[in-house]
Amino acid sequence: MARMKFLVDAERCIECNGCVTACKQENEVPWGVNRRRVVTINDGVVGAEKSISVACMHCSDAPCMAVCPVDCFYRTDDGVVLHDKDLCIGCGYCFYACPFGAPQFPQAGAFGLRGKMDKCTFCAGGPEADKSDTEFKKYGRNRLAEGKLPACAEMCSTKALLGGDGDVIADIYRERVLRRGKGSEVWGWGTAYGPGKPGAQPPAQQPQPAGGRS
Repeated sequence: MARMKFLVDAERCIECNGCVTACKQENEVPWGVNRRRVVTINDGVVGAEKSISVACMHCSDAPCMAVCPVDCFYRTDDGVVLHDKDLCIGCGYCFYACPFGAPQFPQAGAFGLRGKMDKCTFCAGGPEADKSDTEFKKYGRNRLAEGKLPACAEMCSTKALLGGDGDVIADIYRERVLRRGKGSEVWGWGTAYGPGKPGAQPPAQQPQPAGGRS
């Protein structure tokens, strides 16, 4: 069975925010909540500016699932990480555990009032019946049940954001990397450290002595 994944190609993203708009429009995301956002580093620096679209990455070993005290998270057969808003107590543990900042809270007020957590669902709805009104009001449209891919990926004009079967997406990205003639610097050491700076290239492997470790 397919395992659904997102992949963002930083070489193609043009920071148009079409994915953000598509997500909010398709799922009627509440005001103040952004299930998806575009992050830009080195903004305005010619030749060094990179943008990526960030949302829940539906981790295979999701930290949000590990820290939730009420076990409101669950994983579907397609590998999509979803949550049950009826169980959520708004404690915020998932927000602090997630490295992508995916969990969002629609309310903020006195005494730390948060409300029910909201996040990207990979357009897969929630625990309610597929394509029901209740499911849509709580989680947004269940496009996977309709045989469609997430709205954000389908609306990406440059196909920088890919969503679907992880194996298929990996093959697409592998072809792009080979066609560009680039290796680890596509989104790795060179991007993290910058060209011409210490650490810009991965450290060279040191040859081991013939007799093993000294």
